[in-house]
Amino acid sequence: MKPLVWINEIEFNDGTKIPLSKNDIIVFVGPNNSGKSLSLKEIEKTTSHLNYETNKVIKKVTFSKEGSEEELILYIEKDSIKGNEGQLLGYQFSLNNNNIKYYWSNVLSLGLQDLKSYFLNLLSTERRLAAANPPRAIALTSEPPSHPIHILQKNDELEEVFSNYFKQAFGTDLIVHRNAGNQVPLYVGKKPIPEQGKDRVSTSYLKELEKLDLLHLQGDGMRSFVGVLLNAFISTYSILLIDEPEAFLHPPQARLLGKMISKNMSSERQTFLSTHSESFLKGLLDTDSKNLKVVRLQREGNINKVSLLDNTDINTIWSDSLLRHSNILDGLFHSKVVICESDSDSRFFSSILSSQFEDTNQISPDILFINVGGKHRIPVAIKALKNLNVPISVVSDFDVLNNIHPLKAIYEDLDGNWNEIKSDWELVKSEIERKRPEFLTMEAKEEIENILEGITDRIFPKEKVREIQQVFKKASPWTEAKAVGKAFIPSGNATQAFERLQLKFKDKGLFIVEVGELEGFVRSVGNHGPKWINEVLIKDQKNDPELEIARQFIKQII
Repeated sequence: MKPLVWINEIEFNDGTKIPLSKNDIIVFVGPNNSGKSLSLKEIEKTTSHLNYETNKVIKKVTFSKEGSEEELILYIEKDSIKGNEGQLLGYQFSLNNNNIKYYWSNVLSLGLQDLKSYFLNLLSTERRLAAANPPRAIALTSEPPSHPIHILQKNDELEEVFSNYFKQAFGTDLIVHRNAGNQVPLYVGKKPIPEQGKDRVSTSYLKELEKLDLLHLQGDGMRSFVGVLLNAFISTYSILLIDEPEAFLHPPQARLLGKMISKNMSSERQTFLSTHSESFLKGLLDTDSKNLKVVRLQREGNINKVSLLDNTDINTIWSDSLLRHSNILDGLFHSKVVICESDSDSRFFSSILSSQFEDTNQISPDILFINVGGKHRIPVAIKALKNLNVPISVVSDFDVLNNIHPLKAIYEDLDGNWNEIKSDWELVKSEIERKRPEFLTMEAKEEIENILEGITDRIFPKEKVREIQQVFKKASPWTEAKAVGKAFIPSGNATQAFERLQLKFKDKGLFIVEVGELEGFVRSVGNHGPKWINEVLIKDQKNDPELEIARQFIKQII
C-alpha cells in the first residue's frame, strides 16, 4: 500500500467545519479579497506544525493517514537518492532516514513536520511557470526522478497521454527530447516520425525535433498549462494546492483544464484549488465528478463566511439548462448579483452603475448584473444563487404585477411572506384591470387587414403573427400599464397599496421599474431592446438629465 496523508477536516474562522475525503477536489471561490488564495497559503503553512496563531481564515486542520512506517520508508527510498549522513534526497524534499518513523507516528498530533515536502505541494503562479523549464538529465536506470519531466522521459505511454492533453488545448504536440545533453527539454510542434530503421535518439530524428519550438521559450499560457498538468497528473504528492490554475489561459483552455483536473485526477490525491474563473469552474462541473466540493468565501469584516456546495447541491444547479449555458455562476466571484429579465436590462443598469464612479476616487461596487431570459426564469436563478449563498437583488418590469406567477415565487424565494402583501397586490391588479380600454372591432379589422396585405409567402411569416398578436394585446390594460408604469395606477387606495407593496418588495430585494419597462427611462430614443440600448449607451450616462431617474433607481439597488 502506498502511504497517504490527507486533510479530513478544515475549520474556518466563522466556525464552519468541512469534512473531506482523501480524493476530494476542493475549489475555493468568492469575490476579490475574500480569502481564497490566503486559505491555500494557510493550509500549506499550518500543515508543518499545526500552528494557527497568525492565521486569518483557517482556524484548524486535522489529518488522516494510511500506510505503515515501513511502507513509507520504502516509498521514500524509491523516490530518492542517498546523500550524506542518512539523507534521502528527492524532488523538492530532503529527509533524514533516522527521523521518518518519528514524523510518521506523530502526523495526526503534530502535523506533517519535515514530511510536508514529500506529501504536499503549493503550486504558485511562479512555480508552475518554472515547472516547464528543462530539468537536469539523470541516469534513468539508477537515479529516481527529481522532476515530473523525468517521469515523462521514462514512460512512453504517459508522454503520449500528456501530449494529447496539450494538443486538446493548443492543437499541437508536446515532445520530450531524450538526448539533449545535460538537460531534458520539452518541444512544441508536430511530432517528427523517425525514418525507417531509426529511433527517437537517432541523429536524423533529433535534428527534426530541434527544428521545433522549445516549450520554456513559449508564452505564459502554454508554460502555465503544462506546469499545472505536470504537478497534477505526474507528481507523487498526496495533497496538492494550486492557486489560480487558470492564470494566463483563454476561457476555452481554462474550461478544458478544469475538465481534465476533475475527470483525470488520481484517486490517491487530494487537490485544493482557488479560482477567479467561471470558465475553469464550469470545466470542473462538466464531468459530474462525485468528489468535487465548491467552497465559497465572502469576507464580512474580519470573518470569512463560508458556504459549501457538495455534489448533491452541484447536480441540482448544474442540471438546469439555464444555469449551464448562462453566466450565472460568475456570481460566485462577486459580492452581489442583480437578476434582470433581459440582456438589454443588464447592460443598461451595469453601464449606469459604472458611470457613477468614473473620475472619482471611489471603487465601483462589486455587483454583477445577469439576465435570465424573461421574468418566468427569475425564480430558478434566485434559488440557484441562494444555494451558492450569493447576495441577490431582482429587477423586473412593471407588468410582473400582472400575474401571481411568477411574482409570488419571486417574492417568496427572496424570503418574503406572500400573505402579507396579497391583498394589496390584488387591489392594485384589479384597479389596473378596471381601466380596460375599449377595443373597437373596426379598428382591429383595419389593423389586421393592413398586416395581411401583400403577404404571398406559402408559410405564414412569424413576424406577421407577432404583429397580429400585438393588435389583440391592445385589449389588455397591462399593455399600456407596462408602457406607462406607476402613473397608470388609479389614484387613491390603489396608489397607496402600490406604495406599500414597493416598501415590502425593496426590503426583500425586488425592484420594480416604476417607469414601466426599460425603455421608459429614456423615451427620447425610439426602438426596443438591443437597438434601443445601443443608442442609449452612447449618451453621457453620468450627467445626461434624462437618465437621472435611472441613476436614482440604481442607487436604491446598491
